[in-house]
Amino acid sequence: MAESPKSPVTQAQAEAAVRTLLEWAGEDPTREGLLDTPRRVAEAYGDWFSGYREDPRAYMARTFEEVAGYDEMIVLRDIEYESHCEHHMAPIIGRVHVGYVPNGRVVGISKLARVVEAYARRFQVQEKMTAQIADCIQDVLQPLGVGVVVEGAHECMTTRGIHKRGVSMVTSRMRGSFHDDARTRAEFLRFIEVGQARR
Repeated sequence: MAESPKSPVTQAQAEAAVRTLLEWAGEDPTREGLLDTPRRVAEAYGDWFSGYREDPRAYMARTFEEVAGYDEMIVLRDIEYESHCEHHMAPIIGRVHVGYVPNGRVVGISKLARVVEAYARRFQVQEKMTAQIADCIQDVLQPLGVGVVVEGAHECMTTRGIHKRGVSMVTSRMRGSFHDDARTRAEFLRFIEVGQARR
């Protein structure tokens, strides 16, 4: 795996750090089963944290105006994501729901999912990630309003500490008409039905 262009740390240094952690945990990094672990972990980190090498705003640059005057809400729900808690480096796994009311321009729906991925594949706090996604869409696309709801299961809570399973955290960020108009916000929340079984 090539080093991140933003990182002064080399692949060899990253692998050495993994060996140190293995030794600290009480393992022998030279035993057969662990010989390739430092390389594999470094490569996994390259995948898990690839968001640092992406510009989420660039995904919103290409828009479409030929939408026959469509000016109603657009919602993309159940965007699955995997992130990592910046406090314990433990996984956060969940779903993101995005809605916006266009102001003459729309963006390809895959680009909304890519914005989510770019922010999720970094060390995160769920509240911050929620705000980053909504603010990016609002600032670049300039719609009449944006709503983002994020659901996440935090492994830092389920596999350590209080050890509570089956718990999920829900955060939201509303901008523009989603913040100012209760009817718009309610319509969005009906569309995504957070926490409810869908038929």
